[in-house]
Parts: sequence; C-alpha cells; structure tokens
Amino acid sequence: MSSQTPEPRTILEPTSDHAAAPHHAAAPHRGAAGPRGATRAHEHEHERAAAASTPTGAPASTGQTEVLIRREGPDGRLGRLTLNRPATINALTTPMVRLIDDALRAWADDPGVRAVVLDGAGERGLCAGGDMRAVRAAVLAGRPQDARDFWAHEYRLNARIRSFPKPYIAIMDGIVMGGGIGLSAHGNVRIVTERSVLAMPEVGIGFIPDVGGTWLLGHDAPGELGTHLALTGTRFGAADAILTGLADHYLPAARLPDLLDTLRAADDPAAAILSCDLGAHSPPPGRLAADRVWIDDLYRGDDLARIVRLLTHSVKPAARDAAAEIATKSPTSLTVTLRALRTAASMTSLEEALDQEYSLALASLTSADLIEGVRAALVDKDRTPRWSPSRLTAVTPSDVDRFFAPTGPGLGLTAARPPAHAAR
Repeated sequence: MSSQTPEPRTILEPTSDHAAAPHHAAAPHRGAAGPRGATRAHEHEHERAAAASTPTGAPASTGQTEVLIRREGPDGRLGRLTLNRPATINALTTPMVRLIDDALRAWADDPGVRAVVLDGAGERGLCAGGDMRAVRAAVLAGRPQDARDFWAHEYRLNARIRSFPKPYIAIMDGIVMGGGIGLSAHGNVRIVTERSVLAMPEVGIGFIPDVGGTWLLGHDAPGELGTHLALTGTRFGAADAILTGLADHYLPAARLPDLLDTLRAADDPAAAILSCDLGAHSPPPGRLAADRVWIDDLYRGDDLARIVRLLTHSVKPAARDAAAEIATKSPTSLTVTLRALRTAASMTSLEEALDQEYSLALASLTSADLIEGVRAALVDKDRTPRWSPSRLTAVTPSDVDRFFAPTGPGLGLTAARPPAHAAR
C-alpha cells in the first residue's frame, strides 16, 4: 500500500491493504496449456532482507513516464513493460492502466512482437496495488465517478491480459498485491521468486477482492485455499502462489537477469520462454499444503458465521489464528466476499467474474466500511476501524443483496467476450 496524498483527484491509485503475517506453501501448478510465469527482481519490503541478489536492471523513475514501454532484442521482438513508480512500490494510476492497455492492444496484432515481459522498477516489488486513499478522497469530495472510471479501465485490462494471444511473462518478484495480482496472475507465464509476497487483503479496508480476485481465489484455487486467503488477507510466498494457481514457476531472484538476457537475445522470445527450464528450481517450503486438510474442512459452505465458529474452536492453532484475523475485518465485506467467491466458482469466464466485481465495487462506494477502513488503515493509521455493523451476526441478507443488485450499466465484458475465448 502506498502513502499518497489523500486529496481528491482524477488519477486514482487504488491500493491493497497489506495486513496479515507471511504464509507459505508447496506446489503443483494449474494445468493450463503452455508455461505461465516470469520474473523480475526487487528487494522485498519486509521479510526478504536476507535475499542478496541484484535487481534485474529495470530503471528507476527519474521523472520519466509511469510505465516504461519499449521493444528489445532482434528487430524488437520482445515487448517490455516496466511499472515505473518505485517510491510507491509501483502503485497503479489510471494513466498507467491506459498505457499498458494501449501497448497490449498494439502488440497483440503486431507479428513483430513475439512475447511481452512485465516487471517493476525499484527494489521492493512488482506492484502493491493502487492508493485507496484516493478513492476515499474522491468519494468524500462527491466525485465517485473517478473511482468508477479507474475500475472500469483496470478490469478491462485484466481481461485483456487473460486473453493475450502471446506469451505474457509476469515477473512477480517482491510485493505483488491487489492490482498487482490483476496485472500478473492473469498472464500465461508467471514466475515467482524467494522474495515474492502476494496477498488479496481487501476485506481489511472494507472492500472486496477485485481485479479478478474472486475468479482466481473462488474458481481457480484448489479446495478452500482461496476462501482462506480472501477472508484472512494472508500474505503468502512463492510455493503457496504456485499451489493456489496464481503463479506457475519458481526462479531464484539472482537468475532473473539471465532470463531477461536470454529473452532479449532470442530470435524468437516466444520459443525461448517455452524452451527455458523453469522447472529446475524448487521454492522454499510454504504452509498451505500442510494446512490444506483443515482449511478444506473448516471453510466449507456458505455460512460465514459457521465457518468462523469452526475456526475458533478448532484444535489447530493456525485455524484459531485465522479466526482471530477474520475478526479484524469488515463483517459486511467478509459476507459479500464469501458470496462472491461461491458465485465465481460456478462461472465460466474471468469476464463474468469481473462484471460481478465491478458491480460490487460500485456498491462499495456507498458503504461506510470502505470509507472507514481506508481511514483506519491508510489515513489516520490507527488500525482500529469502526465497522458498521460491527458483528457478523448483525449483517442482514438485505445488506448483502444490495451489493449484488444491478446498479445501472455494467462493464459488459461477458457479452463482449470473443466466442473462441475459452476460460482457463
């Protein structure tokens, strides 16, 4: 989460709330056609200080554009996108989203571009999301349309990344949260490192997992692992990212420059990434594989109060810790999130989930919890949000139903989805 000035503005930078302890696990990856995952090196913000490899060489911002867009290698066959706001861990802005979208539109139809690499400038991570303080400030200033516009552009970009017809190599090194997940986890080649720290922690600020988060956690993640991650906002590392289907390959951060050099030098970067031995390295052990038995057992069903009760009375200390973490989140956001995850599980495309998330996001703009959650986490930073209602048992069906009620023209991504675009 970045620390931007809270004044209202048109350029919104929605961010993720970084709450929860590190969490790790081991890894079979999603069986999609072709490889998924690529990487970049930044020093991880907190726990990874011991990792002493150098960054991949993505330039830091010196007043340049917020996204560095260029073509490299023989005849410019490798497209490069570098998020270039390292002081904010590359927090997303509306112009950044538009720049990336424009580049991908052009490169999708350009036979001269064979593959694309996404990475981030600086030492701390690919992208921490955006700045939800700007969303809060816009709402308080009577300008909610600023937030609506940002989310519309961002979610359309998420769908474009998912359907991109060439290798889209996301280097998920360091912090990758919220909007950063949306830019990377929908790609078709996703690489994590020992410094990767991922999370979808939106319920901690009175919001919901968006940027396709309900699809990734509710549809793609095995068992109830996605439910656990969505309701606790837990941070997790490389092995757990692969296990849950948010990444495919692990590469030590020190090897990232070699990977980029290989792709730059290749006559055909698409063929080069396919021939890279990305299975040669194993990530440090995570936690989710060992915890999956109790997670799958205790998070079953649609009754959030029952889930919390089972976690609270479990003999597993980790389950009781999860219950305590959930108790700090917005009761309304938790209840809406669980329903959104269950709904996404039966959907047939990311576009359908993004259409639902857009409606949920718009409803959140009229929720007191979003304003209060951002205040407590990012503005006053007192970490003592006053949720309304404050208890799960006080959240009524009508409180939840209003989030899922039609709110006017939606994104229409499902209707616009090309017929040949299969869900993965």
